[in-house]
Amino acid sequence: MNVADAVGRALVEHGARQVFGVVGSGNFHTTNAMIAAGANFVAARHEAGAATMADAYARMSGDVAVLSVHQGCGLTNAMTGITEAAKSRTPMVVLAAQATQPKSNFYVDQEMLARSVGATVVNMDTADNALARAAGAVSVARGHRRTVVLNLPIDLLDQAVPSEGRPVTTETPNPVVPSNEHLRTLAEALSNSSRPVFVAGRGARGNGAGEAVRRLADRVGALLATSAVAKGLFNDSEWSLDISGGFSSPLAAELIRDADLIVGWGCALNMWTMRHGRLIGENAKVMQVDDDADAIGAQRPAAEGVVGDVGITARALAAMTAEQSGYRSSELSERLQASVRWRDVPFEDQSSETTIDPRTLTVALDDILPKERVISVDSGNFMGWPSAFLSVPDEWGFCFTQAFQSIGLGLSTAIGAALAQPERLPVAALGDGGGLMSIAELETVARLGLPMVVVVYNDDAYGAEVHHFGPDGHDLGTVEFPPTDIAAIARGFGFEAVTVRTVDDLDGLTRWVNGDRAKPILLDAKIVSRASWWLEEAFGH
Repeated sequence: MNVADAVGRALVEHGARQVFGVVGSGNFHTTNAMIAAGANFVAARHEAGAATMADAYARMSGDVAVLSVHQGCGLTNAMTGITEAAKSRTPMVVLAAQATQPKSNFYVDQEMLARSVGATVVNMDTADNALARAAGAVSVARGHRRTVVLNLPIDLLDQAVPSEGRPVTTETPNPVVPSNEHLRTLAEALSNSSRPVFVAGRGARGNGAGEAVRRLADRVGALLATSAVAKGLFNDSEWSLDISGGFSSPLAAELIRDADLIVGWGCALNMWTMRHGRLIGENAKVMQVDDDADAIGAQRPAAEGVVGDVGITARALAAMTAEQSGYRSSELSERLQASVRWRDVPFEDQSSETTIDPRTLTVALDDILPKERVISVDSGNFMGWPSAFLSVPDEWGFCFTQAFQSIGLGLSTAIGAALAQPERLPVAALGDGGGLMSIAELETVARLGLPMVVVVYNDDAYGAEVHHFGPDGHDLGTVEFPPTDIAAIARGFGFEAVTVRTVDDLDGLTRWVNGDRAKPILLDAKIVSRASWWLEEAFGH
């Protein structure tokens, strides 16, 4: 067996069974070997889309995904998506064909490129170590939650693998167990707190960690919030504040700001999650639980920490702490039920005859769409409305690829999430800028037969820049555009499509939801151009 076939088979044998990519000469045989070994391959229309599909699939399935790319230009095309995945510690293997001769048109320093964005690199040097390196890449991705670029030199592809019959074993690291000293410090802080708030991030998703944090919160009377990436984690609790940070409702922000103890569980507590620190009260104590020691204090220098697995730490603390009411009371429960959700906060509808208020639009979508949904959100001025106003069933119902804050990832995110959660209705929330940037992947949605709802919040502009620079009188000609009929474009790709200017125009979506959903549907929503509350705050910092 040659290296190309052996590597493809080894990746699948070690559990990497979902592959996304764009196939060229360098990755053709290895990708086909993975398919022959039982992997499912999805062809994207651009490597940037393929990278984000793999990222989203891994996030929403809890398993490793593979991105397969051609040497040189295939990798560079995918780099934005790879950067997003690396910054988010997504368990993903990038199978990258590699030109090794500097005179080749395809040559770039792929190792340096990958390391520059925070990805882990595994290089194949010889045919002899090909199986071990392939297995090791999957092991590192899964066991350490890392995005791994596996460089496969094209001059090795046809070489025979002398060790094909020898088994390759890999080790998965054990969860990090916290020290007794760290546990006692956090237990004492919890016992002394009368208004604790827990904020859970991506490190609390999966493996029962979120449930362990919730049980501890019930014991010590903590309120529960999440970072955006973990939205939905505490939906089953009446003490949930939903998202902490820029997307927080006014009541949630008030309660977090009044906390005397904030504990981040697998959460960086960065500027977005803490509103540049403004959600941290002057006398509040801040602590973090993370299995990566380098994460403690990285965003909040004054934070104390527990180095340990989130689930193990929460369960240990539950055995060390006494029951107390903490922040919780019957009066507060009533307030939370009445107005902790953004959609329950009164607002003045600014819709006109030709444009719809994005808040009005999103509340209506929340009512029409089935509850079993998986929401994926692109970046931009619009993103707070679907993130805050749309409900999701649990933490597997919201996919938020925003660590790098690039627009244009949302549609591909929705494709990966749809394949990871096939029993749920996939919904992509895009701005017109990001939607047009990734428009080719509409063909991928249609080709795969995904019953997807694509909502484009269309203000014919890069809204963030309009509302950032416009108030100061700057020329906006570079960020405003003539109207685009995105609905017509979608029909060309095989979608049903509706132009939405009023709530009544959503009748087409209602019929689609209640019908056979034979085609995906796109809503070209002509929204009122308005600054989002969360960007106003961010830009005002």
